[in-house]
Amino acid sequence: MTQQPTPAPALNVPFSQEAEEAVIGAVLVNPVVMPDIAAILKPEDFFLIRHRYIWQAMLRLLEQKKAIDYLTVVEELKAFKQLEAIGGDTYLISLFRNTPSSVYAETYARLVERASIRRKLLSASDEIRGLALNETMPVEQIVSKAEERLFTVTEHALPNDTVTMREASIAFYNQIEQQVNNPIHGLKGIPTGFTEVDTLLDGLQRKFYILGGRPRMGKTALFLAIALHVARMGKRVLFLSMEMEVEEIMSRLYSMISGIPSRTITHGDLDTTLWERFVESIGEGGKLPLFIDDSKALSPRQVEVKANRIARKHGDLDLLIVDGIYKMSPGKRIGERRLEVSHIASKLKDMTGKRELNVPILATHQLSRGVDDRKDKRPVLSDLKESGDLEAEADVVMFLYRDVVYNPASEFPNTAELIVAKQRDGGEGTVTLYFEKTLTRFANAAVRDIDLALL
Repeated sequence: MTQQPTPAPALNVPFSQEAEEAVIGAVLVNPVVMPDIAAILKPEDFFLIRHRYIWQAMLRLLEQKKAIDYLTVVEELKAFKQLEAIGGDTYLISLFRNTPSSVYAETYARLVERASIRRKLLSASDEIRGLALNETMPVEQIVSKAEERLFTVTEHALPNDTVTMREASIAFYNQIEQQVNNPIHGLKGIPTGFTEVDTLLDGLQRKFYILGGRPRMGKTALFLAIALHVARMGKRVLFLSMEMEVEEIMSRLYSMISGIPSRTITHGDLDTTLWERFVESIGEGGKLPLFIDDSKALSPRQVEVKANRIARKHGDLDLLIVDGIYKMSPGKRIGERRLEVSHIASKLKDMTGKRELNVPILATHQLSRGVDDRKDKRPVLSDLKESGDLEAEADVVMFLYRDVVYNPASEFPNTAELIVAKQRDGGEGTVTLYFEKTLTRFANAAVRDIDLALL
C-alpha cells in the first residue's frame, strides 16, 4: 500500500493532520453529521491528498443520498481507483477506531477550515507580491487585482446565518426586553441628541441614512453634532470627511464643545476666560471615542478596511459617518458617475448588515443646482434622480433646508428644517431645529432662547 508522506514541518504550512483525521473519523462514526460538516468543508480544504479523496467520496455519496459508512466509502474509492492512494481500507479503519465520538465534529471542521484559509492567504500573498513587483502594471490595476484575490479567499469563510424559529424567537425576545429596560426612552436605536428627530426615526438603527442638501445648509455641522452626542455616550464613532481637513473638523468640534466661535479659536483671539474654556473643552474632547479621517476619494472597500482597523484596535464601531458620499471613488471603473454613485451607495448599504460592519451609516450628499431654480427650494426625493439609485439604496432619506441661505432677510434666520422624505420602517415628516451660525451648531428648537454656550 502506498501512503503519502506528511509534509515536513520545515515547510511551515498551516495544517492539522489530527483535525483532518478527526473530522473524517467523526463522519464514519456518525454519518448524521455529514450534511452539517459538508456545508463547512470542501475537498480542497484538506491539505493531505488522501483526505481530499476520502472527502470527495463522502460528498458523492451524500449527493446520491446513499449511506455513508466504511463499506460504501471503500467501494466509492475503489470505483475511482483511489483506494490504494489513501492507504487502503486499513487507513479508513484506523480513522474510525481513533475517533471515539462525533460530538466535536464541527470543532474539528472549523480547525481544518481555518488552516485552509491561512494556506490560501499565503498563496494569495505570493501572488500579490508578484503583482507588486510587476512595474509594467498600473498601481490601480495591481490594487484591484489584489483586492479580488483576497476576496476569493475571504468569501469562503461566509458564516451560516440561517437560524431556527426558536433561536430567532429567543433573540427577538432579548431585543424587546432590552428596549423595555432601555433608559433612553425606549428608543430602538442610538439617540441623535435631537429629541424630535429621535422620535421620528426611533434613534439611529443599523440602516443606511442619506442627508441631502445644497451647500451651506449645514449638513456637516448636523452630522458632527450627532457624532459628538453619540461619542459623549461612550460609543465609538468614525467620521470620514471627504471634503474638510482634520484641522477644520477640529475647529468646528471644539466650537461646539466650548461654545466659542470657531473663527475666534482659529485666530487665537482668546482672553483668559475663553482660554480656560477652550482648555477645558480640549480635556473633554480628547477623551471621546471619536475617530476622524480626512482621506479623500475613498472607495467602499477602503472605508470598510479603515472601520475594521479601528474595530480591531479599539473595539467594534457603533456609528459610521461619511461626509461627502458624492466625492467617494467606486474602487473600479464603471463609467457614468451616476452609476458609480449607485455602486458606492449599494456597498455602504451592505456594510450596515450583520455580515459586514453591522452599524448605522450616515452619509451626506450635495444636491445639484436644479433645486435653486424652483420657487420652493425645499429638496424633494426627485432631486436625487441625477445621483443614481441613492433613494433606492437608502433606508432613510433626509434633506436639510435653511431659508436664510436663499433669503438673507428671513424672519427665521436661525431656523433649520430636517425633512425626512423617506423612511422604510417609519413615518415621514419635518423637524424644526435651531442653528447658531457663529458656532455652526444645531440644537433642539425648544432651547432656542437659551445661551448655547451653556449647553
